[in-house]
Amino acid sequence: MKISYKALLTLLVGISLGGAVIQGLNAQGKPTVPVYIVNEVEVIDQAGFKTYADRQEVLIKKNGGRYIIRGGKVTALDGTPPKRFTVYVFDSMEKMQSWQNDPAQKELMAMRSKAAKFHSFAVEGIPN
Repeated sequence: MKISYKALLTLLVGISLGGAVIQGLNAQGKPTVPVYIVNEVEVIDQAGFKTYADRQEVLIKKNGGRYIIRGGKVTALDGTPPKRFTVYVFDSMEKMQSWQNDPAQKELMAMRSKAAKFHSFAVEGIPN
């Protein structure tokens, strides 16, 4: 039985391409869950807070996050609103954890505690 090497090569290339396409489709099928960091802030030291906020912005971007809300006017709909409010988002829990575990974060947290009082929490969003 003679097997054509061209036919065999074509078959192997086809199988490889098919496997790559299926793997790519499976990867696209897994939804990512964004994680939102929500902060209620009471600034104590304006200059110290500005330094902290500028450095934190760089760290958030470095780890794949972006601001959704940064300061701005807060209007009460029910109850007493915070004086300042920030929200930023990471595309996944892994990216949020890389931001939280970044070595620069320890220094920033010490700076933050001197400049403002925070209530902070992370909230998983709706899968994309």
